[in-house]
Amino acid sequence: MYDAIVIGGGPAGLSAAIWLARYRRKVLLLDEDKGRNRWTEKAHGYLGIDPAAPEDLKADGLRHLATYSTAEMREGRATGVRKDNDEFVVTMDLDDFRAKRLVLATGVVDEFPDVDGFFEHYGASVFHCPTCDGYEARDKRVVVFGWSHQVASFSLELMNWAHSVTVVTDGRSFEGHASHLARLSGNGVEVREAAASALTGGRGDLQGVRLQDGEEIECDFAFFTIEHHPGAGLAEELGCEITGEDCVAVDSACTTSVPGVYAAGDITPGIQLIQMAASKGATAGIECAQSFFGEPTAPDAPESAPVLEADP
Repeated sequence: MYDAIVIGGGPAGLSAAIWLARYRRKVLLLDEDKGRNRWTEKAHGYLGIDPAAPEDLKADGLRHLATYSTAEMREGRATGVRKDNDEFVVTMDLDDFRAKRLVLATGVVDEFPDVDGFFEHYGASVFHCPTCDGYEARDKRVVVFGWSHQVASFSLELMNWAHSVTVVTDGRSFEGHASHLARLSGNGVEVREAAASALTGGRGDLQGVRLQDGEEIECDFAFFTIEHHPGAGLAEELGCEITGEDCVAVDSACTTSVPGVYAAGDITPGIQLIQMAASKGATAGIECAQSFFGEPTAPDAPESAPVLEADP
């Protein structure tokens, strides 16, 4: 029996688990180890550690978590969750784990372009986030894979850094409006409704995008915006409110619509950055820990503080 179970070991989940441990809550972190940025070589803009390798950030976080005596980590996929009276039951493999609180930090899953050589370049010269990696594409030739109306704003944002931007729809018709095409054309962004077959060049040295007709569009970087799916399945099992964007709805304290359940990171609305995920995770962890003030904790866990009364 735990005070809290945190599902997801990315920046949000690790941060939540660490703060729960710092409040001496008995916390279990369950991590599938399939983070969104596991292909990425460098993350940027994190105060004091720019750039940083995401795998190093995670390794450091796990090492820090292990220093807390009330924290435990297990690797595996949480496949189910249910409410049992005042407890939550999380299933992983053939085991059930019980806790008084839950923190969901299960991230998102991206859809990738179906292009040969994609994963050779992903995380080095191919990215999904202009905010995260646009600076590295400054004054460079950029290809954007995508076909939805979102491609317009996505590509125009990249013009903040790139020398040129070309949209490749991978053989699909562009799904935006004529006004979107006009804005792109007016800003020098060409839209090619052509199918791509391969990325050329070696890792860290992208040379271009080869189309199925044999033409090659020269580029130094590529970005893509197709679909990403928040990992909200467990939240839905619990009956948590889901937003129109399929994210888990939370308030400023990262509490969901289900009492005792918190959510943080990319499964919640807002900017998707490592920094933001870690910040939301800290909020969820602290709020979850403080929710125990004046309440019984798990067996063998340290007692919590009494209820904090407001000043008269």
